[in-house]
Amino acid sequence: MTVLSIIRDCLDALLHPSARYDALTRARHRAFMAPRLLGSLAAFAAFPVYLVLRGAPGAIEVAAFAWLIAPILLSWFLSRTGRYEGAHILSSLALAGLIMAIALTTGGIESFAAIWLVVVPLEAALSASRRVAAFACLLALSCAGLLILVSQLGWLPSADISAAERGVLMAFGVASATLYAAGLAFGAESLARTTVTLLSREEERYRLLARNMSDVISRHQRNGAVQFISPAVEAMLGISVAQLLGHGLFDRVHVADRPAYLTALSDAARGDVRSVEFRLRREPDGCARDQGNYQVDFIWVEMRCRPLDQDMNHDVMREAEVVGVMRDVTDRKLSEQALDQARSAAEAADAAKTRFLATMSHELRTPLNAIIGFSEMIAQEQTLMLGAAQRKEYAELINASGQHLLSVVNGILDMSKMESGNFEIASEPFAPRASLMHCCNLLALKARENGIDLITDAPQDLPVMTGDPRAFKQIVLNLVANAIKFTERGGQVSVSATVTGSQLTLRISDTGVGIAPDDLKRIGAPFFQAGKTYQRRHEGTGLGLSIVKSLVALHLGDLTVQSRLGEGTAVTVKLPLVYTPPQANPADRMPAENKIATLTPVLRQETPEQLHDQPALVKKSA
Repeated sequence: MTVLSIIRDCLDALLHPSARYDALTRARHRAFMAPRLLGSLAAFAAFPVYLVLRGAPGAIEVAAFAWLIAPILLSWFLSRTGRYEGAHILSSLALAGLIMAIALTTGGIESFAAIWLVVVPLEAALSASRRVAAFACLLALSCAGLLILVSQLGWLPSADISAAERGVLMAFGVASATLYAAGLAFGAESLARTTVTLLSREEERYRLLARNMSDVISRHQRNGAVQFISPAVEAMLGISVAQLLGHGLFDRVHVADRPAYLTALSDAARGDVRSVEFRLRREPDGCARDQGNYQVDFIWVEMRCRPLDQDMNHDVMREAEVVGVMRDVTDRKLSEQALDQARSAAEAADAAKTRFLATMSHELRTPLNAIIGFSEMIAQEQTLMLGAAQRKEYAELINASGQHLLSVVNGILDMSKMESGNFEIASEPFAPRASLMHCCNLLALKARENGIDLITDAPQDLPVMTGDPRAFKQIVLNLVANAIKFTERGGQVSVSATVTGSQLTLRISDTGVGIAPDDLKRIGAPFFQAGKTYQRRHEGTGLGLSIVKSLVALHLGDLTVQSRLGEGTAVTVKLPLVYTPPQANPADRMPAENKIATLTPVLRQETPEQLHDQPALVKKSA
């Protein structure tokens, strides 16, 4: 351990608690106390030597040496109070008092000690306070003026000093003042070096903090121009800091978000604290840029901006500036979007449940009322004197109502089985043309009653296909029944079947009311029925197309619905000629949703050549 470190530890033990936690303040307090304590101790150590060489001292000499205890008291004052400026003022008073005491007894303004008045403001310069420096200058000038006045008035005591002694004292005064001033200069240089070191250390610390923060700190003008932005933006946007200065950051803000971005900065420049979310364009990574197949990528950021604190002494006409802190909130926005979609799905499911209950209550109550009413009439046939024809008619109505109830219940059960993945496909060879013609013949009477032409186009050479014939018939019956249901009197429903490659293509088109684009997106969802625009003439549960969609998916086929409001609807079903059950777990039997159906609001028009190439049509008209 060196002597300097020992002295520094001793000085640190004397520091006031308020100066122990700030490096610059600690250095200033140490620089104030060290020369005064060391100087006073050196003077006391030299006093016995002075007595040996000088002999008995005079009163003035004793007073001068006694005055050297003042620096120790000043150091004690600073150590106890921590008042740095006050200690410097007291030091200036003590030094000026000592100089005046010596100068008044050794010739006044012509004394060798008068030169020390120059040292008083130099010493005060170390305080880094304009008030202390101004006070020290006024004090030195006042002392000099007082010495001149006393000399002019002849109030000075006579000094019996020879010219040689006067010259020696003058040389001593100049040399000692020069040495003390040199010590002050070295002290000022040491403080300046300490200040630069501390500033550099703080700058490096803040630079390290800004470099390693995930948030981006920026400084903007009122118009959004960037004056400073932290290096963290390079990791966020994949672009250098230099390219974002000026209006570089503004150019990367999404066009739709630029008004909100500029408004937040303008409000912050007026003194408000603002928070804004906007999208920033991010540069692609190196691999994507080299391949040239990248897409524009935007991220969501949140920026909190506030006015930059400015000193009141600065120019009030200077343009206000804003400090912003940006954070990547893309993950949060994606989570919010997912929550919104889940909320929308839950609301849609709740609405579907409500519609389902309302529909089921009507669908079940109507046939049950018929069954109960007609069965009661048959039970009271003796009272009502029913004939055989009436009993037969009532029995047929009861049977029809029961069949309707059974179809509703079967539809619900089939839909439940399909959604749970428990619907079994009984695959076997069958003739699709015979099944198609059978379904159309069953619905021909209904089409004739509604005044609709039902046209069937099924070539004789359709090959045998492997699949579930019951599911195939259910697909055709549901689609054709729907087409008839939503076609006005005088309209037309066309059913065709063709083979394309290894697939059988069924196309059922009508000239009915059509489907609006918004409803077309939801066609095929369980219990969904098209909106109020459609004039329904038949009841329904909204399960028909949903069942068709699921059956087609179970057969690994595709379903496409094309429609235009007021022009009609065309449904295309593509089924493999040879159905091969997938080798997968039961839970994975349902294909992905995007393989089930593709819904587009465009009605495909057939060319005359296509119509000319079709085989002869089977037409069942009204």
